Amino acid sequence: MSILSPSRLKAKLGPHLHLRVPFESGKYASRWSNRDLDPIPPEKRTWGAIDYWAYWTSDMLAPPLASTVSSVMSLGFTARETIPIVFFGFLICSVVITLTGKMGATYAVPFPVIVRSIFGMYGSFPAICIRAFVALMWTAILTVQAGAYLQRCLEAIWPSFIHFPNHLAADAGVTSAGLLCIFLYWFAQTALAIMPIEKLRILFWVKGVIVPPTFLALFLWAVIVTKGGGELVTGKMHIESTYMNTAYSALTGLNAIIGLFSSMAVNMPDFGRFSKDRLSGYNQYFALPIIGTLGALTPIFVTSANSYLWGSFEWYMPAIIANFDSRAAKFFVSFSFMLATIGNQVAAGTYPFSNDITGIAPKYINIFRATMFISIFCIVSTPWNIVKNAAGLLAFLSGYSCLMGPLAGTMVCDYYIIKKRKLDIDQLYTNRGIYWYSHGVNWRAFVAFVTGFAPLLPGFAKSIKPTLNVGGAWKIYTFAWIFGFFISMLVHYVICTYISVPKESIIEEAVYPPQLGDVSPPSESVDSGKDDYVTKEKEISPV
Repeated sequence: MSILSPSRLKAKLGPHLHLRVPFESGKYASRWSNRDLDPIPPEKRTWGAIDYWAYWTSDMLAPPLASTVSSVMSLGFTARETIPIVFFGFLICSVVITLTGKMGATYAVPFPVIVRSIFGMYGSFPAICIRAFVALMWTAILTVQAGAYLQRCLEAIWPSFIHFPNHLAADAGVTSAGLLCIFLYWFAQTALAIMPIEKLRILFWVKGVIVPPTFLALFLWAVIVTKGGGELVTGKMHIESTYMNTAYSALTGLNAIIGLFSSMAVNMPDFGRFSKDRLSGYNQYFALPIIGTLGALTPIFVTSANSYLWGSFEWYMPAIIANFDSRAAKFFVSFSFMLATIGNQVAAGTYPFSNDITGIAPKYINIFRATMFISIFCIVSTPWNIVKNAAGLLAFLSGYSCLMGPLAGTMVCDYYIIKKRKLDIDQLYTNRGIYWYSHGVNWRAFVAFVTGFAPLLPGFAKSIKPTLNVGGAWKIYTFAWIFGFFISMLVHYVICTYISVPKESIIEEAVYPPQLGDVSPPSESVDSGKDDYVTKEKEISPV
């Protein structure tokens, strides 16, 4: 093995050098490695139980929770019927989130690296793209919602802003004032998003201090003005809905709740890798159902208060805030929700997306470049059409949970049942290693994934175009995530156990990265230079 000098490295790379991320930043010196993807060093694994609870408080108490819970209510459910759906939906999701989070916590690597052991080095690309698309869309949606909260803030400060002239067409989906606020918010969101995630812990803590009291204040306000909750909470009001209040509509609501965090159920390794104790203990199992269910009370009661005071079932929080008479209340609630959106946007959108896309081309993409891409996408796209009504949001949530369920089921089965939690950390960055499978693809995982997703296609098509006649296939679609998760898990187990055992990837002893308290001397293959990284000459050729 030889170490390339900077001059020889530059000559070797030629014109591709200016497009690449700093090559020395990859510890493993291969096309699969850069500093953002390599195992987190022990000194940066600082998150404990309270940090993760603060993270979940920051992530859950945000507009997506409010809109999703209210969307479930639009199916025809009252508060007493919605709360159990919310609780069990988050309980199911929390189990899978904890299981996948422990993958990253054990090996200190993000989702795009873990998924290589399951789908193969090249096979990981489709899985990464599926997850990245979800983060891309949510980030754009949240930019629109946060822009609406900023608009409410400006209207509270300058009431004349309410009459800001609109020069856009009526069917544009946004007004001139709304578009201006989206741009103003975008600058602040982009500035925060490009900061390293470890430096944003303070943002999560600030949000954890400001946002929960706002949720509580809104809840108390709704209880007081309705004298106990209103007819929507007590069950005396009938909600007009295109859905029949049946077991299938309950499953649709459960699927929407799971869908809210089904993407996190896949990419929790992105955050689990910061754990200082490998996510030990059981507290993570209870974070989502406790925080989520308590947080859900606010949008339920606020929606009821809106109906009680202004006579309409309104799920979109910026529209509810616009009805407030108090300018102070309008400003502080809007500001708090905008802060909540920024935290949620970074935690569940920009950062996961940037991690994911980095895994596709580590030589040319790092977290900073991916973050700039997703920020630009938030402007050039038009996601406000998705949030026009509750039915559209439900279709979107259920739609992508069709993909997330089978993906999570395949991951959990492969890691815990097939490989029994034993991975070789070095092979996850090695070309044609034990996770190469066949031509870089593990066909077993893809068969399991497709088997879990294919039966859901008719229902997915009908959710996009309701006039389609797909027979009884839509009934399976009502519990798409649960169906896809367990079918893919079962199929993957059968294939890998009885049909084609992936012997090359099943190892006797796991190979871990340096762990906390590990004082073993560095490997001889690692240079003791500035970054402790080495470059292998035979792997330096452009991909």
